[in-house]
Amino acid sequence: MIRPIKLMVLTAVAAMLTMGLSACGGNTSDLKQLLAEKKKRPGSHITPLQQMEPYESFVYDPTGLRSPFAPSLVMANGSGGIRPDAHRNREFLEGFSLDTLKMVGTLRLKERAYGLIQSKDGLVHRVAVGNYVGQNDGKILSITDSKITVVEIVPDGMGAYVERPALITLAAH
Repeated sequence: MIRPIKLMVLTAVAAMLTMGLSACGGNTSDLKQLLAEKKKRPGSHITPLQQMEPYESFVYDPTGLRSPFAPSLVMANGSGGIRPDAHRNREFLEGFSLDTLKMVGTLRLKERAYGLIQSKDGLVHRVAVGNYVGQNDGKILSITDSKITVVEIVPDGMGAYVERPALITLAAH
């Protein structure tokens, strides 16, 4: 025997299904009219596809070339020529990483340009061409109103060293 609550639920579900299915057979004349209007419009021009260029093959011939996975003779010997000077006295700004130093201005005294660099401890230091900054033996090459050009000596991972250019730019206030 079906309980009265279940009977009411089943009756409600059946009524909703009947109403839902009866809505599908409604008047669709406005939809048919819109579709007919769209079909009457002239079609637009379709641009043709671009002509494909023929593929040119390339034959790789490694005969006589050095393997890219073997170290070069200069790297293998470690005799790149560039080395940090281990006997040079270290300057104060070499204790800071280059990315923590900020250029805050310039100064001209007796036709000589100086850069003003602020370290992460908040102190401002005066530097000139030839001074060293950063932890990778960075030597100052030039000073302009907006930047200080530095060249660092960094290991190349193969036992030798390479020069890497770097900039310390004027900090925006």
